Amino acid sequence: MAKAGGRRAVVALVVVLAVAASVAVVARVLAPAEVETVAREPYPAAPAPTAQVIGRLPVAPLVVDGRLRVYAGTRQVYADQPVTGRHRVTPFWSYRRWPATVVGVLAEGTTVVSRWSDGKLVALDARTGGVAWRADGPEPGAVPEPRRTFADPVWDPVGLHVARTADGRSVLLAAGPGRIGGYALADGRRLWRTDVDRGCRSDVGTTASGELVGVDRCAGPVAVELRDAATGVVRTRWRPPDAPEGLVVTPVGCRDGRSGCRGLRTAGPGGEGSRGWLVTDPGEPTAAPGLDGPESVLDGERVVDTSGAVVTGRSPRTGEELWRRTDIHPARVLAVEPGRVHLLTDRRELVTLDPLTGASRSQFVLTVGRDGIAWRPGRAYAVDGYVAVERLRERARPPDDDQAYFLMAEPVLLAAT
Repeated sequence: MAKAGGRRAVVALVVVLAVAASVAVVARVLAPAEVETVAREPYPAAPAPTAQVIGRLPVAPLVVDGRLRVYAGTRQVYADQPVTGRHRVTPFWSYRRWPATVVGVLAEGTTVVSRWSDGKLVALDARTGGVAWRADGPEPGAVPEPRRTFADPVWDPVGLHVARTADGRSVLLAAGPGRIGGYALADGRRLWRTDVDRGCRSDVGTTASGELVGVDRCAGPVAVELRDAATGVVRTRWRPPDAPEGLVVTPVGCRDGRSGCRGLRTAGPGGEGSRGWLVTDPGEPTAAPGLDGPESVLDGERVVDTSGAVVTGRSPRTGEELWRRTDIHPARVLAVEPGRVHLLTDRRELVTLDPLTGASRSQFVLTVGRDGIAWRPGRAYAVDGYVAVERLRERARPPDDDQAYFLMAEPVLLAAT
């Protein structure tokens, strides 16, 4: 009997130790954690590529400082180099968090800011991949699950923008359901935070004059709200003439993504009543009739319009035609960046124009290898003369799964213009 009791005690002890070990393993695996893998090689020099298709990639890149390509994954932000590499290669640096997921990434200079599902804001130094600062931001709320290219969180992050103040400082703006915060981009210091009504307002971008643009449906008729990025104070509350109740506001002429925008377009839910406005100075937006057309885009002091039988450049303030091109139509605007408007023709030629004169900066067929031109464009992005675009199957529809939606395993083309 004594021996049996001893065996039971030993078995019980083994079970307790096994359970304890399992708990320790589970705790170690599931506990919040981050892994920072910094660069082991020197920061690369900025290349001067010729105008051509560089290569194809499986995921959407951010071109940072003209030297790196930065990508997002479910729980990772990482970079590779050189920026002109034909394919994605081993990461130059990498940053991971668990169990939060990436909901947005943007870059300003050599600072890469990532926003996470738990509200954390983490800034990385692009030159090394090291963490520059961390801050607690507003939780982003429900965000649609990205497709496999991660183009949405990288090229159009929801509720994450940068504004430049009158004295030249860069401010990061993070908005979520019921709360907005402003942070110094240099060190992550919180400048202000304000609570707002939930479910009845949305933020659409920042202006070239340093304001956060919001659409407020909470009290009375729908209105556009222009909030000082440095202080969080609402400078201007404005309602376009004859604005419909379902007012839609779209930023145009932006320096990067939806940040630093020089104009807005207001319209009804179906695009009816489209009106263009300039927001280059504080105060109420200024009417820009040259920007009224829903197919027109703004670049500096020129509007480029592809809706007619020719491609035209116009004055945003008067609508006066300043130049025209009859040799590249039909075409659509693929992407815009300061000093360059990128058009895509039906023959899949990428034509990059100088918006001031309409002169071509470059022109070539947007294909690589034997991929051909039997595709249609999805999301696109441009910065520093680089253009990236998703290639979709010609009959792709939004409900399709990724296999049926994208052209191939590496659907993103990257080109230098």
